[in-house]
Amino acid sequence: MRKGTWVRSKMAGKRKQLLMLSGILTIMMAVGSGCQMKNYEKIALPKTQTGSAAADSNALGNNVAEEKQSDSSDTDKNRIKDNAEKVTEKDTENQQLPEAERSAVNAEITRETAPEMETRNETVYVTAMDVNVRTAPGQEAEAAARLNRGTALSRTGYSQSWSRVIYQDKEYYIASQYLTTSKPEETQTTASATSGVGDLQAGEVGINPDWKYAGYSKINSGKAILYRAEGSNRKGKVVCVNAGHGTKGGSSVKTQCHPDGTPKVTGGTTAAGATTASAISSGMTFADGTPESTVTLAMAKVLKDKLLARGFDVLMIRETEDVQLDNIARTVLANNLANCHIAIHYDSTSSDKGAFYMSVPNVASYRSMEPVASYWQKHHALGDSLIAGLKGVGVKLFSNGKMEMDLTQTSFSTVPSVDIELGDKASDHSAAALDKLGNGLADGVEMFFAAS
Repeated sequence: MRKGTWVRSKMAGKRKQLLMLSGILTIMMAVGSGCQMKNYEKIALPKTQTGSAAADSNALGNNVAEEKQSDSSDTDKNRIKDNAEKVTEKDTENQQLPEAERSAVNAEITRETAPEMETRNETVYVTAMDVNVRTAPGQEAEAAARLNRGTALSRTGYSQSWSRVIYQDKEYYIASQYLTTSKPEETQTTASATSGVGDLQAGEVGINPDWKYAGYSKINSGKAILYRAEGSNRKGKVVCVNAGHGTKGGSSVKTQCHPDGTPKVTGGTTAAGATTASAISSGMTFADGTPESTVTLAMAKVLKDKLLARGFDVLMIRETEDVQLDNIARTVLANNLANCHIAIHYDSTSSDKGAFYMSVPNVASYRSMEPVASYWQKHHALGDSLIAGLKGVGVKLFSNGKMEMDLTQTSFSTVPSVDIELGDKASDHSAAALDKLGNGLADGVEMFFAAS
């Protein structure tokens, strides 16, 4: 072969290689263009896709790339466009996406919006028990307080579902179905006003959910027991004897400290400033290992027998180691079925300090809160009488026989009511000691009713 011929052959080979490279580059550009088109089409789709949606999208990208490489017909292009619209529609409707994988866009679309409200300036009343007052319109909003039937509020906005109200000088929301512009009839709740209190049959009695403050209770499935005195000396008075503590699981449940939702003004088992407290605490343990709830129950039984012998009817809140009644439920039972309420406790100190009762704190805001405002002086009259009775039989007293304390019991009481602390961890709780305490307490009850 001559040299010229060889050179021409060599150059022809190079041209073929360049043409082949050019063809490869053209194909790659077409594929790249198809990928870009796939990304562009995905803008309308949710940001997060399940495997099936992603597979459909990848398949769509491949179809676009093949369409560019093969220069397919307009019919094929329309088919590809239809597939893209189907994928978009499917993802938008979340038919294939579980809740956790829905896109942020769709989450915004389904979020509940605040209802439009008509401006109102009127007084409304709560129509049910235990109605939530929320920080925003919606069941998911935080409940700031709970209100009972008859509570008056100022309504500033109304929609069919929610009402905007003013509660404690702040703006809140209540479901409109629980409000009315007509003042509900008041329900008689105190022992002196409830017909038939002195005529109820002896036996088990439970809480009535329609009673005032009953809706604030969280543990109320238990039963108290009503005893009737027999004989000519029957006085027609019911004394509620409440053996403190003795409710399993009560310390893990929270109830509101005050009916109006205001915070506690003193410390104690629950610190000052708290708006909720344990529904009922478990109590302390005596130095000899005896649970407080066991001693308070024994003391309550001694007092019951002495009161019945003196002609008083007795409402026993607890006669076993466990009764499913929290502090509010016990108080509501006493409010409606008794003429006074005595809760028996021992203090958690270890100095054998003596007996005293929990008096109402001398704090203006607390003493002006109902029902405290109407009853705190009666609470003190009962407490002073009990201390006088204990002193008369020689029971050791702590200081002047009283200590200020903001208690759930007195915050909800509508009859004369006290928490009496008969000693502490180091105190004698033998049968003889309990008998002596029982005599003093019974003497105090007689003093109270004689003076009232």
